[in-house]
Amino acid sequence: MSGIIRIGVRNLLRYKRRTILTGSLIAIGVVLVIVFGGLAATFKTSVIGVITNSSLSDMQIHKKGYVESIDNLPLDIFLSPHQFGKVEQVLKENNKIAAFSPRIRFGAMVSNYMKTSSIRITAVYPEQESKTCVGLVTRIKGIKNPNQFVNKGEVILPEILFKGLALKLGDEVVILTTNREGAVNGVPLKIVGVIESIMGPSGKDGYVNIEDAKDILRMEEINISEIAMRVQNFEDLNIAKKEIAKSLGAAIARPMHESSIQKPNGDRQVFEVHSWDQLAPFSTIAKMIDMLVLMVRLILISIVLISVMNIMMMSVYERTNEIGTIAAIGTVPRKILQIFLTEGIALGLGSAIVGSVIGVGILFIFNLSNLTFKFHSIQILLAPSIPWSEIFSTNIIVLIISIIGGFLPAYKASKMEPVDALRHV
Repeated sequence: MSGIIRIGVRNLLRYKRRTILTGSLIAIGVVLVIVFGGLAATFKTSVIGVITNSSLSDMQIHKKGYVESIDNLPLDIFLSPHQFGKVEQVLKENNKIAAFSPRIRFGAMVSNYMKTSSIRITAVYPEQESKTCVGLVTRIKGIKNPNQFVNKGEVILPEILFKGLALKLGDEVVILTTNREGAVNGVPLKIVGVIESIMGPSGKDGYVNIEDAKDILRMEEINISEIAMRVQNFEDLNIAKKEIAKSLGAAIARPMHESSIQKPNGDRQVFEVHSWDQLAPFSTIAKMIDMLVLMVRLILISIVLISVMNIMMMSVYERTNEIGTIAAIGTVPRKILQIFLTEGIALGLGSAIVGSVIGVGILFIFNLSNLTFKFHSIQILLAPSIPWSEIFSTNIIVLIISIIGGFLPAYKASKMEPVDALRHV
């Protein structure tokens, strides 16, 4: 077998220019797959991190039906204190949850006594929110204590409204809204910070303390619209999601399904557990990035297949007399098949290894350069990790395609009749 490998490699070296050109084409394809895959994965991970750490969180728990009506920010699909207490107990007992934060979300109007504009309010306990969305406070200008970024009597306004209403830090504004009974109420609050939007100029999300939300909405007791969660390890997100859904069912009574529960008295209560990709539009873009990587792989497969088949067909055509000679001296067809197939495999695999080394080198240079790009308020550090699984799978794909691409010419060579091959000019 080693002799056949030596013959195959030697035959490739006999036509150095053609071998180098074809091998370079395959290597460039491999480099593109590795570098593009690494950069795409870094971009996707960075944007997901910004979205989850800055506002959305890794997971959220709602009462059933809330997410379907989330555009209207309904006030009648909240978690009662009893329900929140059950969820809180489950989250504290799950070691995959690093932090969680209850929220009240509602639509309102903000007025500086001269102009009025609409706003979406998220009411939080600041200490819990800053631990759950660790990147939130980095988007807020003007705050002094990150762990207490909005206290009772204070409001953080989105940048677009802050500028549009010509406000200054320390100014007083009135937040007006209607509660679930339809009564209108307003509370004066002091502006203590301005938050940048990660969704572009249309962002109108502000923050207040939950105690102020209770007063604005005239709640007798605090009802929660959603509970945001951060997991210890993002890779365990789906596992944690399933565990929480199951535990919520077990915490009260026999579960109706994975994320629903029923009280012993028969009154049905339903919780829904949603991961970030079920709540953010960017999840569609993330899937598109994965599709782009797949398309690049398909292009690589086409390049390798055409390149190997082309060079092997040329090799068989140019060496027809040689094939006739070795067949005439007694070389069996199986050996001829192995020789030519080895050439195709050596060309594809050798080029893939060279391309992998170059691709890893390029990604390593990107890591050392610490390049940073900023898109609006999203800052992305271009420091891709080495995708070893991507490299391994790419080399396996090249190997398989090289075998497929080289088999037909090799099979044709092995089936040549010695007399016909020797007669070829």
